[in-house]
Amino acid sequence: MKSLTRWLLLFSALTLTAAVSIAAQAPAAPPAAPADNMNLVREKLRADKKLLVAQNMQMTEAEATAFWPVYDAFQADLAKLSDHAVTLVTYYGNNYRSMSDTAATRMLDQFIAIERDRAALLQSYRPKFGAVLPPLKVARYYQIENKIRAILNYELAKGIPLM
Repeated sequence: MKSLTRWLLLFSALTLTAAVSIAAQAPAAPPAAPADNMNLVREKLRADKKLLVAQNMQMTEAEATAFWPVYDAFQADLAKLSDHAVTLVTYYGNNYRSMSDTAATRMLDQFIAIERDRAALLQSYRPKFGAVLPPLKVARYYQIENKIRAILNYELAKGIPLM
């Protein structure tokens, strides 16, 4: 577990480093659009996350061969939910100072829907992961996902002001 903690700290540091380095680069060509920068950061995060998972799952070669396609499908579905969350946070960032009650209610409904959909996604993938890994390793993988999400949510929350 000490190894996982070290990796989670490194993952968090890499996340921040990637975001800062992309934002701070002085481009020789016309500057990339913010969406392009975000895509670069997200791709780096996905690669770092996959490495983190690989190093902490302790899978046999046969388990890994069966696990990675399920993992990739899960991550693709999870990315769709993340896109919705990014849209919501972006909207909030642009409007929190003048947010109406109606808009706040709509945002809260959207937030709850995203969380509900995430829980449903986790539940729907549980048997898929269970078909390729023993229960202890499925639980370990969900634990790793949860720890990564907690770090990312913490970093995100630090930059989001209260209404």
